[in-house]
This record gives sequence, structure tokens and C-alpha cells, in this order.
Amino acid sequence: MQGNGAIRQPRAKLLVLALLCLLPVSGSLQMGLGFDFWLPAALYLLASLACVWLYRHDKRRASEQGQRTPEKVLHGVELIGGWPGALLAQQLYRHKTRKLSYQLVFWLIVLLHQVFWIDYLFLAGRWFGVST
Repeated sequence: MQGNGAIRQPRAKLLVLALLCLLPVSGSLQMGLGFDFWLPAALYLLASLACVWLYRHDKRRASEQGQRTPEKVLHGVELIGGWPGALLAQQLYRHKTRKLSYQLVFWLIVLLHQVFWIDYLFLAGRWFGVST
């Protein structure tokens, strides 16, 4: 299932995605290589794949007037690390991009992840209690 047309400004959007992933990738690699703790890296990968599937499924169900995926499920998977996949899926399928209340929660989740990794990488876990 494809979205409604091509992605607008794909290079700019891929650049934004890459920039937003810098902190999580750096932090996950530091945890994995330094402490042999690969759970964050695995969660980001698996939850992102799940988000892409969930968005695709929800978009298809929306067009068929079928049973939709609850927003709290989408946000829950984004929260455990699937937000990169969700951001990609939003653009691929042009899904959940116009609903302001949804986007507000989504970007708060992205911000939470960024703040967590800033704390872990640069502030020695002062805010979240996760230290290196």
C-alpha cells in the first residue's frame, strides 16, 4: 500500500530523520559497546519496524473503513523506541500527519527521547538517573 503520491522534499525529510537519530544511535552504541547492553538498540530497531507496519495497517484499514489501530497503541510503540519508524511511515503513507493532537503527542515523544539521550551522553544521567 502506497501513500497518496510521492514524498514531498524527501532529502530534507531524510536529513531531519538522520539528525534526530544521531543521539539515540550514539547512546545505544555507547551502551552496547561499552556495557554490552544492546536492549536500547534492539528496541529502536524492532519498535520502528513495528511502527511502520502499524501505520501501514492503520492506513489500509482507514481506507477500507475497517477496525483502526488505537492512537494509544501507536503512541505506545513510538514511546518504547519506534518513533523513527513512525516518522518514516508518516511520510511514506501520508498518515497521521495532519491531526494536530496526534502530532503534538508524537513530537513530545521524540523530544523525550532526545532529552533522555542528551542527559545520558552529556550530563552523566543527572535527570534520568542512567549513568555511564
